[in-house]
Amino acid sequence: MAFEPEAGFGVAERGEWCYAPAAGVGPLRFGMTVDEVVEAAEKLGQANVSDGARDHAIFSPTWKVEVHRRGVAPAPPAVTAYVSQAVGLFCIAADAVQGPQIAYDGLPLVGRSMAELESNAIAYAEAMDVQFRLTPEGYAAPDDPGIVMRAQRVGEVLRSRPLFMVPRDGANTEWDSLPSEEYHFNGRPPRSTTPTDSPWTDTV
Repeated sequence: MAFEPEAGFGVAERGEWCYAPAAGVGPLRFGMTVDEVVEAAEKLGQANVSDGARDHAIFSPTWKVEVHRRGVAPAPPAVTAYVSQAVGLFCIAADAVQGPQIAYDGLPLVGRSMAELESNAIAYAEAMDVQFRLTPEGYAAPDDPGIVMRAQRVGEVLRSRPLFMVPRDGANTEWDSLPSEEYHFNGRPPRSTTPTDSPWTDTV
């Protein structure tokens, strides 16, 4: 079942990456070290490594790897990867504007208007006779715990910034593992969470 993004926000220049549940996205594989992430990211552009925030004592030190497209004027990173000292790469965020297009069974997930994506996710679930998920913030996404749908404000529109994840050390779920750096991208703040909070509302 294929879906087309709305006109005026094309994806031809983005390139396409494949998502493999619990394995990774494009050239990035969960569990990679920082050096492995930087080497793999060279297929897209220049990688910059910095220390991640230490907001939760239960998590081991984390590094943030920001990947900027090669040959593109200064812009936000196309992909941001988060690497835990304990478990390696655990989170890959695709920027709503610069990120590669990544689909779930024909459903494009990157840079969509949140309203359109929700409509498509519901239509997909109905057509395929499967469920979809609602995040604690109320965003619809495919019924895959490894896809955490976030919103990124682009002008006056909230567009999709999906996070592809596995749980990091000390966390029960992907939502509990959400990097704190990702909070400020969202159109509205997430509810307060701890590593024991339930990550989702009930599937629909």
